[in-house]
Amino acid sequence: MNEPSKTRTSFYRRLYVAYLISQGIDTVPAIMEATGMPRRTAQDTLTALAEIDIRCVFEQSAGARHLQGHYRISDWGPINPAWLAAELPLLKATLHYP
Repeated sequence: MNEPSKTRTSFYRRLYVAYLISQGIDTVPAIMEATGMPRRTAQDTLTALAEIDIRCVFEQSAGARHLQGHYRISDWGPINPAWLAAELPLLKATLHYP
């Protein structure tokens, strides 16, 4: 079987990160731990969610002296979260994530 294209893996990575955020894995360190992604890849993926019309917002913790908080999906855009949950095994297998 051929390896998936970079376009497909990039798209799946964005979907998977959005799914993780919706499940409470909503900080860069937590995403890194769940996926094995390097910090920069996790940060770039969060930024790239807007390119597929998923609105992801950072909510800063009250009273935090440093930039602390978590991400939240405020709008899924054209993505159906139920479809995403059903297709999760395919996404994880394609991306070689645990």
